[in-house]
Amino acid sequence: MSNHDEAPENRLRKELPEEMPAGAAEAMDNASEAADGTKGQSSDLTGRQRLVKGLWPPRVSRAQLIVAVLLFGLGFGLAVQVASNSDGDGALRGARQEDLVRILDELDDRTQRLEDEKQGLEKQRDELENSSNQAEEARKQTVEKERQLGILAGTVAAQGPGITMTIDDTKGTVEADMLLDAIQELRAAGAEAIQVNGVRVVAGTYLTDAGNSVSVDGNKINAPYRFKVIGKSQDLEPALNIPGGVVQTLEKEQATVTIERSDKIVVDALRAAKRPDYARSSSQ
Repeated sequence: MSNHDEAPENRLRKELPEEMPAGAAEAMDNASEAADGTKGQSSDLTGRQRLVKGLWPPRVSRAQLIVAVLLFGLGFGLAVQVASNSDGDGALRGARQEDLVRILDELDDRTQRLEDEKQGLEKQRDELENSSNQAEEARKQTVEKERQLGILAGTVAAQGPGITMTIDDTKGTVEADMLLDAIQELRAAGAEAIQVNGVRVVAGTYLTDAGNSVSVDGNKINAPYRFKVIGKSQDLEPALNIPGGVVQTLEKEQATVTIERSDKIVVDALRAAKRPDYARSSSQ
């Protein structure tokens, strides 16, 4: 009976697989996971390689390169312009309201002077075109132009409204470049004739330091420095008093600046007419 009963059980054991030890099963699972990870890594690496191969080296046409260069130049120019505007806006933003009004009035006055000059030239043109005796009219205009150029060149005396600016330099700290800044500011404000301590200022005037004094065109002058200026006083004085301008710069050097307006300023220092060494009229 026992032999009969055990026979089916033995056959079943032979047909079923034998149980695997726990350690061997874990080892097979780990090996399988490692194999799967290696396979995934290999698959990922292959994808990246394909991506890099597709992007590098870049394939750029000549047209794309030109467009890129133009866009870069445009961007750089805009950046510089924005930075420049920001600096200018910052300087004006720090000014007081009355200073901004004064600067705006000065710009309006300069615009008006240019408009007046334009109208004067147009009037001269119309007079020449409509005059019955064009030769006589041309002669009159030539004489007037010669007088105007003589004032600018310093060969004739001039008088008119303007200002007198006196710079008292008791400390000896005023230098030539400060006086030159004053001359340039006056010219920009519309000064038509300038005289400094008896020396006529012209287009070729130069200033140098001479010890504790200043030399103007080789003529040594001493403090106090007195400027006689012909022009519109409503433009000249504000131009000297702008924030950070001539007056403030001189006062920082402990100099005293006095400005007086007058309806009649006489500029009578003369300069001899100098014949140019090389330049000749192109009409000759």
